[in-house]
Amino acid sequence: MKRVSELGRVAVLFGGSSAEREVSLKSGRAVLAALTRAGVDAVGYDPADGGLVGLEALAPDRVFIALHGRGGEDGTLQGALELLGIPYTGSGVLASALGMDKQRTKLVWQALGLPTPAAEMLGPDADWRAVVERLGLPLIVKPVHEGSTLGISVVRSAEALAEAYHAAARYDARVMAEGFIEGEEYTVSLLGDEVLPAIRVEAAGGFYDYAAKYLSDETRYHLPCGLSAEEEAELGELCRQAFAAVGGEGWGRVDVMRDAEGRFWLIEVNTSPGMTDHSLVPQAAAHVGIDFEALVVRILATTLAPRSA
Repeated sequence: MKRVSELGRVAVLFGGSSAEREVSLKSGRAVLAALTRAGVDAVGYDPADGGLVGLEALAPDRVFIALHGRGGEDGTLQGALELLGIPYTGSGVLASALGMDKQRTKLVWQALGLPTPAAEMLGPDADWRAVVERLGLPLIVKPVHEGSTLGISVVRSAEALAEAYHAAARYDARVMAEGFIEGEEYTVSLLGDEVLPAIRVEAAGGFYDYAAKYLSDETRYHLPCGLSAEEEAELGELCRQAFAAVGGEGWGRVDVMRDAEGRFWLIEVNTSPGMTDHSLVPQAAAHVGIDFEALVVRILATTLAPRSA
């Protein structure tokens, strides 16, 4: 592949110290192995071991970010790499920070008129019954700054709301309650300017939680997703707009729910998606003939172009 020789020395960053460390280790090892097979001069690096000093010592020409969660996906690492002058994969500082903050992402989407469920922030002294009166039931309660569905609960009664809040608060000081859309779950991956085919996710237990994402072999991924061509085009355009709204670049994924009336609702954006054997971006890419090795090289090649901002 022509661009491989232009990539120089690549550091694949994985692990880190977030709650998503174990998933990141799997993603990073898979990416590193694929880049090595493709002939890229790649080395793995865990920032938890030596921080930015250790990364500088490797003298990479560019970085593939396979970190998930805080410290790797939230703009802090991206800002440091900007200061060091090292090109990196994925979105820039602002989009990474915004995408990691579910509440502020939602505020941007709402301001632009994009469909997303109503939500409000929770605190330890919240009037739980008043929250239910405003948002209705069921609700989904989630940490604002976590991924991989960590700390998330589906709430079907006012009595369960306080317990769900405290479960989420173990992961993050900022906790959000959101109207839960009961229906079909879709995810749409974006690769450069290309919108990849949508995947419909069907969890055996009815809720796509951490175990369903990374541990279960019973979770079903429908590809083709079962939508008509017109519906899938509508969904793809919605996700493209949602990703652009937060300033997303390079690659990413947008998660969407579809209600019983067929309306799509934006749930969240992921600016550093998983790359494990259960991950969704590789599945969508494979469906259009992009194997894992080619996928990681294409993602890395986006660092050869200047950023839009």
